[in-house]
Amino acid sequence: MTPIDWDDAADSFDEEPDHGLLDPAVRKAWAAKLAGWLPTEPSRVLDLGCGTGSLALLATELGHRVTAVDLSPRMVGLARAKLSGTDTEVLVGDAARPPVGERTFDVIMARHVLWLLPDPDRALTHWLSLLRPGGRLVLIEGVWSGVGLPATRVTMSVAPLVERVQHEHLSADAGLWGRAVDDERYALLAHAAQRRRHTEVVDVHLILRRGDEVLLARRSGTGYGDGLLNCPAGHVEDGEDVRTAMIREAAEEIGAQLGPEDLRTALVMHHRGPGGRPRTGWFFEVLHDAGRTAWEPYNREPEKCSGLSWHPLSALPDDMVAYCRAGLEAYRAGERFVIHWHDDTDPIAHDPAGIGRAILLARTDTGATREAGDREGS
Repeated sequence: MTPIDWDDAADSFDEEPDHGLLDPAVRKAWAAKLAGWLPTEPSRVLDLGCGTGSLALLATELGHRVTAVDLSPRMVGLARAKLSGTDTEVLVGDAARPPVGERTFDVIMARHVLWLLPDPDRALTHWLSLLRPGGRLVLIEGVWSGVGLPATRVTMSVAPLVERVQHEHLSADAGLWGRAVDDERYALLAHAAQRRRHTEVVDVHLILRRGDEVLLARRSGTGYGDGLLNCPAGHVEDGEDVRTAMIREAAEEIGAQLGPEDLRTALVMHHRGPGGRPRTGWFFEVLHDAGRTAWEPYNREPEKCSGLSWHPLSALPDDMVAYCRAGLEAYRAGERFVIHWHDDTDPIAHDPAGIGRAILLARTDTGATREAGDREGS
């Protein structure tokens, strides 16, 4: 079905007993199943292909914090109305590649979604990458009138990627469907491996200076921090050192023509975004002199950036990614090593009235640094 088909079906979608859960007995049956499938403690749940939000509402009522995604704007509108008054986030987006940026979740659930996707195996692999260690994938699927995905097919795809898989037959439970059914309906619970040896992303950030000004890029179309300002930045790729990665990213994003001699290490930050995995960020300073520099920055990635702009380092704008803003503030203060650890409830955006998450780490006071300090103070 196309998105337009789902939009057309939205107004009558809840008429199916297992969609709208309007019958108290059906609603109670699904609430009992979710209580058994979801963790007992409050968790972050991603509901993919949420429809009008019936299961998301049940999960919320069980004490979980839910992010729900559906491709149909009409479905999303109805889901937001149904979930009004809760803290559930409902997004328009493709279930196969949900627009959640780099956030991770304790549970990902999808009901009657996987069989509709053009590449179920690829979607499963991506979904599992969004699970935290020890998280679980809850799939409710079946075969109806010859279409759908048999449990054996889905199990074969999931089992090599997780620690264990549980299968639960649902066809015989008429209470879930509001009537007796004779086709194949089931739930698969796939449990991701528990935490293993620590690994994390390393990223690089360019502090391009023009006097007191610093160059910022406005994110767009990335799924993370869109609309906010950020330093030109990117991930270190396999086999790269951080200096090589910074030179490459600066060329790809703003056309910078840099050599290793142009970079000065400004700051190293250990960071965790809200709901995300830890990462280490290296901030590099580059001085740009329009009279002597042979290149000028320009936006080379308009699909990821809506524009570049210069801003005084002493008066940074508020509409910035909090990670970048904290790094620039520490850099301006002369700090070099920082921990920046968000709570899951923190916004991605810098909040001028929010709690500062930056923890400044003291540097070793060697003889060389003492002598430099003495010279500066004389």
